[in-house]
Amino acid sequence: MINKPLHNFHIPVMGLAYTIDSPIRVAQYGISSVVSIIDDEIIEKIKNFYNRKFNLDYGSISTKADDYRAKRITAYLDMMDDIVNEKFNAFKEEITKNKTALKNFLGMLPNTSELKKNLQNLLEQKDGFTSAIKNYIETRLVPGSIDVNIMTKVDKDHFKDSKPLPIMYNDAHASLRGFAHSKLSSSMVLSAGMNPRLYSYIEEFDDFFPDEKGILKKKIILKVSDFRSAMIQGNFLAKKGLWVSEYRIESGLNCGGHAFATEGLLLGPIMEEFKQKKNELISSAHALMIAALEQKKKYSVPEPLEMKITVQGGVGTSEEHEFLLEHYNVNSVGWGSPFLLVPEATSVDRETRELLINSKEKDFYLSHISPLGVPFNTVRGTSNEIIKRTKEMKNRYGSSCPKKLLALSKEFSPEGICTASKKYQDIKLKELERENEPMSDEQFHKRKTEITDKACLCVGLVNSAYLEQGIEIKGEKQGVVICPGPNLAFFDKEVSLSEMVQHIYGNTNILPEQYRPHMFINELKMYVDHLKKDIADCSGMITSPQLKKWKTFKENLFAGISYYESLFNNSGFFKKEIYAITKQLEKYKSMLLHLEIPRLTN
Repeated sequence: MINKPLHNFHIPVMGLAYTIDSPIRVAQYGISSVVSIIDDEIIEKIKNFYNRKFNLDYGSISTKADDYRAKRITAYLDMMDDIVNEKFNAFKEEITKNKTALKNFLGMLPNTSELKKNLQNLLEQKDGFTSAIKNYIETRLVPGSIDVNIMTKVDKDHFKDSKPLPIMYNDAHASLRGFAHSKLSSSMVLSAGMNPRLYSYIEEFDDFFPDEKGILKKKIILKVSDFRSAMIQGNFLAKKGLWVSEYRIESGLNCGGHAFATEGLLLGPIMEEFKQKKNELISSAHALMIAALEQKKKYSVPEPLEMKITVQGGVGTSEEHEFLLEHYNVNSVGWGSPFLLVPEATSVDRETRELLINSKEKDFYLSHISPLGVPFNTVRGTSNEIIKRTKEMKNRYGSSCPKKLLALSKEFSPEGICTASKKYQDIKLKELERENEPMSDEQFHKRKTEITDKACLCVGLVNSAYLEQGIEIKGEKQGVVICPGPNLAFFDKEVSLSEMVQHIYGNTNILPEQYRPHMFINELKMYVDHLKKDIADCSGMITSPQLKKWKTFKENLFAGISYYESLFNNSGFFKKEIYAITKQLEKYKSMLLHLEIPRLTN
């Protein structure tokens, strides 16, 4: 019997290390979470930390070892599996014997849960409580999944003696191999778009193919922002005999970390398309998959495997959570940034968590600090920002580049260089100084800012975990970079894990009294602002493709507003908010009507 997950929410990956050990913290309660596995250095340090804490027998893996990156990842995932299973067994034992502990656990389960109802009935029994509870728990309770995330574009080549190593040693490839060789039976989330070379590498590992019973030991989750992308990527993998077990739809702008804006396609209409066309996704992929499996002489699957649709990005209330589950028939809803305020769930240092608690809506913004050149959600006032500004006052720019995970620019070296590095920024600033074309002070400052805005994410996104666990930080002082979604602006206090889970399920409310716009309205605002800024920032010649992009963007926003007008009037949800929602839709429609798209430059 395959037991269903205990919860209908999950904790997505956050940064390189904010969820680095979340499974160890929350999996025993049935909560699934996602760990980034791209940075082997922090993985090794956190592994050694827990190895000492729990007196385990996982030795250190040196950078001199062959294939050390993949081996470090495998060892850490195996260790997490051991710890989670031990904590899960201890937790089952506790709630079998302790009624108070069982009641507390029941308070964290969804109100619609059959397991919750059955356990409550057993709890009321006077005789045979322990044996009845123990038998039921052993056959029904499951720990949360230890899922992993690989950002597909972080796949830098590696060199030895200035000669490129085989592709299998690239960063993302090594991460994938580390997961594939682990004993985990869980899912791999692939984010940031399609990487055909990496996707093809999955074929080399049997755990991603169905066994004789049609079971996948390791599953594939694709994080996508629209249906078209899901269909293309899903069919690409299906042609190799690989099944996408879940499409994880994320808001393009109302999310944490890197923001991949759509062409004005809003989350609601995107979810509607997935709802209407899910069977198309399934049938298309299944037909391609069985043909590929037959060709490879692997076990076939006469019926399509399970395919989940999940969603994340900006959810903040139990009503929004329930609406997404019921209206769009999703299997789970991702709650990310709010969990940064839950010490039991995420690895955040005290100073940074206080910053998040005290920051207001105006402090959360879409920055250009990522070396990937993709807009990056962050918050003002981080220790990294303060250190960076202090250095700039001394005319010092850029960071040391100890990890080189984002050393992807080949502009000055075939081995790659990071645009946040001192080396890169020094070269670019000298080039700017030597520019022959005349420019105003304003133009010069803008160009300089474009160069020096970039921050070292490889170090900044892991320092918080080191600080929280008291692990020594070596090298140049760079402080903490954090990447919360703008939705976190509406949360203003540290809460326990139980409080957060009960907030998700509507049994308590942790939000302050002040007004918080609906998640769909908040995203709409971001997209309107994004279009306005994109037009305002265009100072050069306006080309036909640029003009077409703006027009399509605007048309999609109008279509999204029309969809929401019908949705909110007919869904049966958000009755208390309907007046405010209607007014806001009218407001943004009016803004779009008055937003002029420039004419084509002759």
